[in-house]
Amino acid sequence: ALLARLVETGKPLVVILMNGRPLTIPRMAEQVPAILESWFLGSEMGNAVADVLFGDVNPSGKLPITFPRSAGQVPLYYNQKNTGQPSKKDEAYIDLSGTPLYPFGHGLSYTTFTYDPPILSATQLAATDTLKVQVTVHNTGQREGEEIVQLYLHDNVASVTRPVRLLRGFTRVRLAPGEARTVSFLLDQDDFAFLDQYFLRRVEPGTFTVFVGGSSATDNQASFEITNTARVKGLGSAIPRMLRTPENPPYE
Repeated sequence: ALLARLVETGKPLVVILMNGRPLTIPRMAEQVPAILESWFLGSEMGNAVADVLFGDVNPSGKLPITFPRSAGQVPLYYNQKNTGQPSKKDEAYIDLSGTPLYPFGHGLSYTTFTYDPPILSATQLAATDTLKVQVTVHNTGQREGEEIVQLYLHDNVASVTRPVRLLRGFTRVRLAPGEARTVSFLLDQDDFAFLDQYFLRRVEPGTFTVFVGGSSATDNQASFEITNTARVKGLGSAIPRMLRTPENPPYE
């Protein structure tokens, strides 16, 4: 009620959220023009928030978690398992959409970005081959800004249930107004592999879909096919590509 009265004043209004977990805030999202998620930033939080509110810093953060529309949607997460049923996100509930309020990877800034369709180095490849994925990102706004480009992968059909999409890479790119830049990702057998019913890591032949965009909800996609099976050793895909180091190698 207090928030509604503040909105009625017509004064510029920004809500700063200080929380350590997702919140259900659909009414707030409808009422206010801007929401800044600050989490718990510590002693320098005031300076950081002021820099963003006054435009000295163009925010580029992305949500590392999903915000549901209602607690009734929980559990709700971007890499949920495929049910095998046709997707009916807008018909999931009688009184509620099945989509989250803010998906994993979501985040806005003082500028806007658009993506060209992803370009693949091949549409057919062997399980041990490397796939190069390129996408061109455009800054379509009036300010310089940074975008976190995210790549997700979906194994369309597998012998065990697979997530609807998995984050397989991300990178940060800074663009001036009107500037465009092509970003590249490399995917290999470690990204394609999964634990089968015998708990062995392997790549199965079949079609895969790559999604590239500004959040896990992106529909900017391209498809390719793997033509054979391969056994993969080591921890591999249990370690996200961006965290792999000589101490955490992708293979044994």
